[in-house]
Amino acid sequence: MSAEGAELGPGSGPGPGPEPGPLCPEHGQALSWFCRSERRPVCAACAGLGGRCRGHRIRRAEERAEELRNKIVDQCERLQLQSAAITKYVADVLPGKNQRAVSMASAARELVIQRLSLVRSLCESEEQRLLEQVHGEEERAHQSILTQRVHWAEALQKLDTIRTSLVGMLTHLDDLQLIQKEQEIFERTEEAEGILDPQESEMLNFNEKCTRSPLLTRLWATAVLGSLSGTEDIRIDERTVSPFLQLSDDRKTLTFSTKKSKTCADGPERFDHWPNALAATSFQNGLHAWMVNVQNSCAYKVGVASGHLPRKGSGSDCRLGHNAFSWVFSRYDQEFRFSHNGQHEPLGLLRGPAQLGVLLDLQARELLFYEPASGTVLYTHHGSFPGPLFPVFAVADQTISIVR
Repeated sequence: MSAEGAELGPGSGPGPGPEPGPLCPEHGQALSWFCRSERRPVCAACAGLGGRCRGHRIRRAEERAEELRNKIVDQCERLQLQSAAITKYVADVLPGKNQRAVSMASAARELVIQRLSLVRSLCESEEQRLLEQVHGEEERAHQSILTQRVHWAEALQKLDTIRTSLVGMLTHLDDLQLIQKEQEIFERTEEAEGILDPQESEMLNFNEKCTRSPLLTRLWATAVLGSLSGTEDIRIDERTVSPFLQLSDDRKTLTFSTKKSKTCADGPERFDHWPNALAATSFQNGLHAWMVNVQNSCAYKVGVASGHLPRKGSGSDCRLGHNAFSWVFSRYDQEFRFSHNGQHEPLGLLRGPAQLGVLLDLQARELLFYEPASGTVLYTHHGSFPGPLFPVFAVADQTISIVR
């Protein structure tokens, strides 16, 4: 028996227990002892020197029961204290919490209404300003055209008068009279030559720049990229992927490899030198938007390209931004540029965007690059685009991914 068996007292085995209750199925004796090793009540014979619990930790059943009673009492006291705490919390804390929640919710509503009201007011003011600017530009162009109409009506009348006069001289004057009219003929001819032919003038054209507003552009870009209906499900055409790029199974991620793939079958659509790839989708009209995750790369290009973009060779005609067939935002280390047709415009960005939004509005002939996280318009290009246009990508460092 263990040292804890000393609790049994002197003698060769445990003494008699309390009055019999449930009996031991093996010895038919009262279960007056508790075996702590087996966690069950046992009889004196089980707990004795020759019993099955020899060497176990044994104590009297009433002592174990008293211990459990004390635990129950302690637990009841803790439950009573816990109940009191819950009652106090429900009675004292929750009403205050509810009142503060109602108050803060009301303040939050007021803040939302106040800020949106300010935004609405600003938008209305900007709308009014831009519409007035458009109207003013329309009136200016209209007045310029009216002025030109008057000017050329007078010129036509003057030319007709001169021509009629010269025809009359030619028809009705004899040789001597014609010689005498030489000075008048010279003056009439000189006067006619002074009336120049019409020339193209920007003054007669409506200037679309009058609608350009940094505020409107930012709000518009945020609205387009912030709505699911304004983004395209762009996937890359695996037939165009450079052998220096690996395309993911979902056709949305490009990973750069310094080694040229030997398993990549060549074809007329594939870029064979520059690490480029075209999307499978093309656009000829309408508004389109997509986002690209570029945070893992320090060398990439994102933009649009014409389907006529050459695919073969190492020349600039295949290099994005170095030809007339591509318009791209590019990053190389800490240098950011917009490139088209060999013209590279530096962009003074202090840090690289994690995501790059691309908006293509073919009706407005506008290509816009946007950082969704900060709401910053990084660059806007205005011009004509020969369709169809494909989203285009290049990566020379790690990976870039199209984001849905």
